[in-house]
Amino acid sequence: MTRIVNFPSRLDTTAALPSSKSLSNRALLLCALSGGGAEVHRRSDCDDTEVMFRALSERGSEIDIHGAGTAMRFLTSFFAVCEGEEHVLTGSERMKQRPISALVNALRELGADIDYVEKEGFPPLRIKGRKLQGGTISLPADISSQYVSSLLMIAPMLEQGLTVSLCGEVLSRPYIDMTLELMKSFGAEAAWTDGNHIRVMPVPYRQNVQYTVESDWSAASYWYEMVALSSDRKARVVLPWLFRKSLQGDAAVQHFFEPLGVKTVFDVEHGEVILTKTPQSQSETCLPLTLDLSGQPDLAQTLVVTCAMLRRPFRFTGLRSLRIKETDRMAALHNELQKFGIELSIEGDEALSISRYPDNAPRYDGRPIATYDDHRMAMSFAPAAMVCPGVEIEHPEVVNKSYPRFWESIL
Repeated sequence: MTRIVNFPSRLDTTAALPSSKSLSNRALLLCALSGGGAEVHRRSDCDDTEVMFRALSERGSEIDIHGAGTAMRFLTSFFAVCEGEEHVLTGSERMKQRPISALVNALRELGADIDYVEKEGFPPLRIKGRKLQGGTISLPADISSQYVSSLLMIAPMLEQGLTVSLCGEVLSRPYIDMTLELMKSFGAEAAWTDGNHIRVMPVPYRQNVQYTVESDWSAASYWYEMVALSSDRKARVVLPWLFRKSLQGDAAVQHFFEPLGVKTVFDVEHGEVILTKTPQSQSETCLPLTLDLSGQPDLAQTLVVTCAMLRRPFRFTGLRSLRIKETDRMAALHNELQKFGIELSIEGDEALSISRYPDNAPRYDGRPIATYDDHRMAMSFAPAAMVCPGVEIEHPEVVNKSYPRFWESIL
C-alpha cells in the first residue's frame, strides 16, 4: 500500500495534534504505580500508548508490545516491582533486535528476577516481580534516556529509594527532566543532586492525581516543516494545546526552525501556537545550520528533510541513538534522499551533514519512499511533496504509531 502526497497551494489551517506520547506513557505508568484513583486526561490515542494502556490494564501472562520501544523499556522495570506477578514481555521482530541488556543488568543489580527467553541481551523477557531494595547504580551517561526514566519511575517503590550515577556526558537530558517533573507532580521526591547524579527518595506516589496531557511537540515538528517548505508566503498554522512552559524537550523545535524561516507565536489566552513564515535573505539561506540534537534526536529526520528540500547546508550532531530506533534512521535517511538526487553524509554514529547540493533543485525520481516500519520516516518525507509534488509514501499506516490522524490532517 502506498499514498501519493499532494498539497494545496495555500497553507492556512488549524491542526489537531495528538497528545504527547512521551507524557502519556509516563503518566500511565505513574498512575499504575500510585496504587489507585489517579487518571490521565487527554492521553494519546496512538498505537504505542494503546499498547501501554492495555498492558497495564490487562496484566496478561504474555504481553506483546509490538514495535513500542518505550513500552518495552518502561514495562520491564514496572513488572520487575510487581510482587507475585510473572510476565513474558515480547514484541515485533524488529523489537527482538533492539538491545535491552543495559536496563536488565541495572535491574538485576537492584535484585530483579529477569531472564532472556530467546537471545541473550534482547527481548523477549521473562519477568518475575518482587520487592527490590534499591540503593545506588551507575550507568554510562550516553545510555538511552528511556532506560534511565524507566529506573527512576519505579524508584519510589524501592525500600531504599535510588541514586543513579551517570558517568560521562549526559545525553537526552530533556527526557530525563521530563520524567523527574512528572514524577514530582505525582508526589515523588526526586531531583538532580549535581550534573551527573539523581536521587529519588522512597516516598510513595500520591493517589487520586488527575493529570492532563498537552499536545505533542514532536508531532508539531511536521507542521513546522510544512510552513518552512510551503511556497505560500502567507502560510499560517494554528496548533492547539501547546504551551511555552512545556516538559517536552522537543519544544526546542520552535528555536531550531527560526533560521529556517518559521516564526512561533504563543497565544496564551487560547493555549495554542501560531506558525507563520518569515522572509529570509539569500545570504541567510546559504548559512550552514549547525545543531546539537543530543537532547532532541526525534527531530533529526524532520530537520534533515527540511534542510535538504530547502538546499540548506547543515551539520547535526548528537545522533548516536538513531542507529537503534525503529530502524537505522541514519541509513534510512541516506537511502531515501537519494531518490531526490541528494547525497547525505553520515559521520560514524554521531552526525549527519550536507555541505554541497546539486546545481538543480531537488527532483523526485518517482520511486516510493520506503518507511522501514518507522512512523517518523513517513511523516518527515510527506512535506517534501510541497517541493516535489507527487511524492509517494510506502506503508503510510505506520503513522498510527504516534499520529493516527496525520494523513487526514494534512490532505
